[in-house]
Amino acid sequence: MNDKKSDPYEAFRSPGFGRFFIGGFLIHIGAAAQSVAIGWEMYIRTDSAFALGLVGLVQALPMLLLTLPAGYLADVYDRRKLMIIGFIGTSLTSLALATFSIMQGSIPVMYLLLFMDAAFHRLAGPASASIVPLLVPPRALENAIKWRSSLFHLSMVIGPAIGGIIVAFSVPAAYFFSAGTTIAFVLLLLGMRVPEGRRSSAGNIVRQLREGMAFVWNQKVILGVVSLDMFAVLLGGAVYLLPIFARDILTERPFGMRPEQALGWLRAAPALGALLMALVMAHCPPIKRAGRSMLLAVAAFGAATIVFGFSRSFWLSFVMLFLTGLFDNISVVVRHTLVQLRTPNELRGRVSAVNSMFIGSSNELGGFESGLVARFFGPVVSVVSGGVGSILVVLMWAKLFPGLRKFGRLSVDACEDDELA
Repeated sequence: MNDKKSDPYEAFRSPGFGRFFIGGFLIHIGAAAQSVAIGWEMYIRTDSAFALGLVGLVQALPMLLLTLPAGYLADVYDRRKLMIIGFIGTSLTSLALATFSIMQGSIPVMYLLLFMDAAFHRLAGPASASIVPLLVPPRALENAIKWRSSLFHLSMVIGPAIGGIIVAFSVPAAYFFSAGTTIAFVLLLLGMRVPEGRRSSAGNIVRQLREGMAFVWNQKVILGVVSLDMFAVLLGGAVYLLPIFARDILTERPFGMRPEQALGWLRAAPALGALLMALVMAHCPPIKRAGRSMLLAVAAFGAATIVFGFSRSFWLSFVMLFLTGLFDNISVVVRHTLVQLRTPNELRGRVSAVNSMFIGSSNELGGFESGLVARFFGPVVSVVSGGVGSILVVLMWAKLFPGLRKFGRLSVDACEDDELA
């Protein structure tokens, strides 16, 4: 590949990618706003760090239980239809959350609704992740993933800010807003035509799920990037504790910000950093030393997390969260691109499910772990220990996966080489 001829907008030359891009933008904004509302409502109503951790746990359980079956469905059925069904489900759960919030309903029932919301997201998740290679040619896949990453992180800037503004006036309104964005994505999907590509035949689900897991296990570079990101996310669950920092620790807030507004900006900070990095990467040629870049980025993520944990300044905390997003986006692009490039289409649903199960569940379980540690040792110890753990994981993975450390350029021709040991 001649890097000088790289087209930063190549993915948008393909019909269908633009619609998918806009729909994903909307749904991520809505989900981010809803996440701010959930965290704020649970903390205000319970005044408990552990209650925030439980939000992560109930959302992690569907990821652990349903992601692999959802990956199987994505490989044998129409991925677009699976996404439509899943997003209709999340619209209904958001409307139910709004209703219970208005009624100040039972907290356990709201946890149940969060469980159902995560379950519907799991149904759509592998189909959504594995549909992108069908919308663009292989040479444009890294570019598409970079722009999708930019889209996601732009929505994570806008979504929490919108969520903070909405929650300052009405918590239930944030749930209604989320439902509206998912309905809009469903309407866009209904108007899209997606090439089918090669599918697996429906059959023994256990055997076919084993095929997907065996593929990841045997592809040591894929195993390395997925597991590295998994442990880094598991240990870096500071986001779930941000309501505590916004209300109780960072009490000197600029411009007379209310705590919920400060929470919205703190939630937006990692996405703002990730957005900046994603836009830079989208206009750059494929990464030449991808493995080394990912290891260094995860270590820097851990270091920024440590500084955030010790900070008592709103602006220093904001900058550190900005840097966590900036460094995290490097590992996200490397992981997603490498997994998609090295996986045949008939396995992409199951492999995306394995990837999503490990990363997604570790995100939510990381929130539970952070809440649990914060309950016994305080939020500062919880955040700082997670950052230290991320750095230790990088040192271990550099030894355990030498192929990851040596992996080079993210491009089609590089990923067609023999598997690195």
